[in-house]
Amino acid sequence: MYVLARLIQAANQAETTASPKKQEVEVFGAMVKPITQLIDSAVTPALLLVGSIGAIYCIILGARLAKAEEPQDREKAKSSLKNALVGFLLIFVLLVALKVGAPLMTSWYQANS
Repeated sequence: MYVLARLIQAANQAETTASPKKQEVEVFGAMVKPITQLIDSAVTPALLLVGSIGAIYCIILGARLAKAEEPQDREKAKSSLKNALVGFLLIFVLLVALKVGAPLMTSWYQANS
């Protein structure tokens, strides 16, 4: 409800003070600001969570690899470890890209409108 009230308030202010193009930018900025704040506040804990879970999971898979006696079990554990490392690395890189890219995209949009 707060977001809706802020949108209505921003739209009313924009109608009286700005040109049509500027009105759209101000309304869009009012709509996007809570979302970007939520994303910014959630990315850092997500990075910590993914990093810690990834480290623990890779340690467990490494222990399975060390304990494997059969060649088939060793290959299965090795491929599981590789897949886990690639997956967690991909998630980590995408979260960092989101953290770095969100302010850049916001400033780019504001500069081009």
